[in-house]
Amino acid sequence: MTALPPAANATPRRVPCPTCGRPALFAPDNAWRPFCSERCRGADLGAWANERYRVEVPPGRDDDDTLPD
Repeated sequence: MTALPPAANATPRRVPCPTCGRPALFAPDNAWRPFCSERCRGADLGAWANERYRVEVPPGRDDDDTLPD
C-alpha cells in the first residue's frame, strides 16, 4: 500500500471571498476561485469594468512631456 502525499490528507484551504467575505474553497475544485460563486466573480468583474477599482499611477507621470505620445 502506498502512502498519500501530505497535501491529500490536508483539510481544504478556505479564504474569505473578496466580494462578500463568505468562506470560499481555494482549490482547483472551485471554478470561481478565489470567489465563492459565479455571482461574486461577476460582481467583481463589473466593478473593474465600471472603474470602481483603479491602479494608481505614480505622481508626475501624466504631466511628463518626455514620454512619447
